[in-house]
Amino acid sequence: MASTPQAGIFALGTASHAYLELDMQEGTEGRALVAGVASLREPRTTMGGVNLVAGFRPELWRAIVPHESPATLEGFNRPIVGADFTMPATQHDAVLWISGSAYDVVFDVARQAIAALRDVARIAEETSSWPYHHDRDLTGFIDGTENPTLIEAPDLAVIPESGPGAGGSILLLQKWAHDAASWEAQPTARQESVIGRNKLDSAEIEDKPADSHVARTDQDLFGKIFRRNMPYGTVTDHGTMFVGFSSDQRRLVAMLESMAGVNDGVRDTLTYFATPLTGAFYFIPSIRGLTQ
Repeated sequence: MASTPQAGIFALGTASHAYLELDMQEGTEGRALVAGVASLREPRTTMGGVNLVAGFRPELWRAIVPHESPATLEGFNRPIVGADFTMPATQHDAVLWISGSAYDVVFDVARQAIAALRDVARIAEETSSWPYHHDRDLTGFIDGTENPTLIEAPDLAVIPESGPGAGGSILLLQKWAHDAASWEAQPTARQESVIGRNKLDSAEIEDKPADSHVARTDQDLFGKIFRRNMPYGTVTDHGTMFVGFSSDQRRLVAMLESMAGVNDGVRDTLTYFATPLTGAFYFIPSIRGLTQ
């Protein structure tokens, strides 16, 4: 029997998002949290066309369902320390990513989920997101230019049937705050140099600097991932939710280490304009894994 991934991972075009990271209530066992999350309304889609994607801290999931977990997968348990730059580790026990066509239904479903889980989990981190000018992030550049198509994405984001955790995916979730004033003070040519792409059409710059964002996150080098990034925040305090899915955690870790300059001391120039506030890895079980 094939292991079906949670469909919300691939539900493009949703206009409103909520990311709820949860920690277990004191005295709660991991099995109770998993059961509580699994008991939420249908994990593929819920009322009002809202998508619900659920995941868990890798160590917690492995303790409950060891045969449904990649053996080497681990949480974001230590900061990534690079060239005068640190990505914080803020690992939590579970995540709910709720997305839909309008924020009112996302809001309602998020409140319902929190209420349903109140005996086993508490909210540790909550962020709401929305699209900006169709497919741009708040730097003004198109986000996800290298993203695979929906036909290709499952091969990159979903663990194949031959491995433990088949049908599942590995999520890297990070909240990055933008220094909007500093970024917007840069001329377009400087911004393009930092990103490594043209701002208008997102074409990759042939002679891009080695410390540009594109160069430091080269997916031809580290491996392809499926990104579902979204802007978040208010007019005065905003940034990017990095939402990256992969069938192999090593690709995600390698990209983070490259951005931080862990191995060669070369730091991604974009990190001078954006600061990571959170960092967590979650295992997103297959539908069968979540409901068995």
